[in-house]
Amino acid sequence: MKRNNRFSHESLQNEKTIKVLMEALSNGLAKGKVVLEDENDSMILEPKGLLKLKISANQDEDRSRITVRISWKGEENIPKGKSIKIHSK
Repeated sequence: MKRNNRFSHESLQNEKTIKVLMEALSNGLAKGKVVLEDENDSMILEPKGLLKLKISANQDEDRSRITVRISWKGEENIPKGKSIKIHSK
């Protein structure tokens, strides 16, 4: 598998498939290795140390969006230990 500098994928998926993908991402983060691949491309990431987490959401009349950004290495001035909760009720 080649190592690229960029990976991008966009597709329509149902909630169950997205849950499986998010669980795989979570497991990869825990193990320190995330492999992303689709029919066109692939990428291997190795997150280590403190990771910066940014979650944002917006909702318009006919569209909702959740954006999750995880980054690491070289990140400075990040508020450490800031609390966030995600749940479904």
